Amino acid sequence: MDVNAAVAAAAAIAGVLTGVIAMLAFRFSEREQKRPTRTSLHTDPVLPPGVDTVLSVLRSSAVVLDEGDAVVKASSAAYALGLVRGGKLAIEPMLQMARDTRRDGEIRQVELDLPRRGTGRGEALAVSARVAPLGSRLVLLLVEDLTEARRIEAVRRDFVANVSHELKTPVGALSLLSEAVMGASDDPEAVERFAGRMQIEATRLTNLVQELIDLSRVQNDDPLEDAEPVRVDELVAEAVDRCRHQAGAKQITIAAGGTAALRVWGHRGQLAAALGNLVENAVNYSPARTRVGIAARRVSAPGGDLIEISVTDQGIGISDRDKERIFERFYRVDPARSRQTGGTGLGLAIVKHVAASHGGQVTVWSSEGQGSTFTLRLPEAGASRDRATHHPDLDDEDGQPHTESSPYASHPAPEVLP
Repeated sequence: MDVNAAVAAAAAIAGVLTGVIAMLAFRFSEREQKRPTRTSLHTDPVLPPGVDTVLSVLRSSAVVLDEGDAVVKASSAAYALGLVRGGKLAIEPMLQMARDTRRDGEIRQVELDLPRRGTGRGEALAVSARVAPLGSRLVLLLVEDLTEARRIEAVRRDFVANVSHELKTPVGALSLLSEAVMGASDDPEAVERFAGRMQIEATRLTNLVQELIDLSRVQNDDPLEDAEPVRVDELVAEAVDRCRHQAGAKQITIAAGGTAALRVWGHRGQLAAALGNLVENAVNYSPARTRVGIAARRVSAPGGDLIEISVTDQGIGISDRDKERIFERFYRVDPARSRQTGGTGLGLAIVKHVAASHGGQVTVWSSEGQGSTFTLRLPEAGASRDRATHHPDLDDEDGQPHTESSPYASHPAPEVLP
């Protein structure tokens, strides 16, 4: 009996202790929940009023850091650039700038090159970082992506340098030839020879200036403002007529064919210039007594039918390395041959811009020793004007013309240069 009483008493005491411990644990838990944690201290409410809204509309990548360098707020662009990882600012120079600004309150700015995340390419991201104090505890970091601006500036510098070089060549030649004419005034044969050379250089200079004007026009004008249905047969006939004299001098046959009565939507003058440049290149860089073919056809595409105009010629073809660059301004596969034919290096650049501004694209097929085919693809007249504005299924990732197999490769083609 005494044993049972002792057991009962022990059980009662244990129950009381368990209840006390449970009550204490519950109250401790409530106290901990009410206590401000490090995480709760660094959420959006600690930002000054209105700052969150301002940061959400900024184009720059924005990061707000607290006194412990923890990220309080970061825009999605900051994560996309790889500035923030695991709740921390991942770029050490920016982190050091933030610490210095927190210490002395001074605004700092620096330009950095950051490795590009998620790509196999080696080029870096160029950014401008600006750090400023935000209230008494926080620091604001704004990062602007300058990569595209720097690329455009590099293209502009290269273009200016190339134009200067291309203009200096004929101008310098004219200056030397004029001196030679003056020195050979008593030799009619020499004067006639030098005068002939002066005419060639003057023609080259005139062509270069005109193509610079044409390139500037197709880049700045919107061809769809004055767009109209244009008959492909008329464009082909105009291109053939433009090159008839050069083709006849080299005994080159120009054969036009394909589907008749096709129409494209666009600016007639620009389209005629683009196709004329392709045919002129084919004639200028084809060997004598060969054939240049022009064919047009309709092809189906997801957004509407396209018109393909292909120019095929016979020659040595273009290497894979050169195919990637022939649409660049002033690029020439063989500068020596370009000087002989009077090429400026802008013809294919003009074709590329005309095609792009009309919602199309120019592509090239070529194989060394088998020839080349340039194909101009344009939206068919009657298709949506929205399609003429942009044609995404024809673009590469970088928006540049791409190479592909061509259905018009039956005739080998020459080394086609701009």
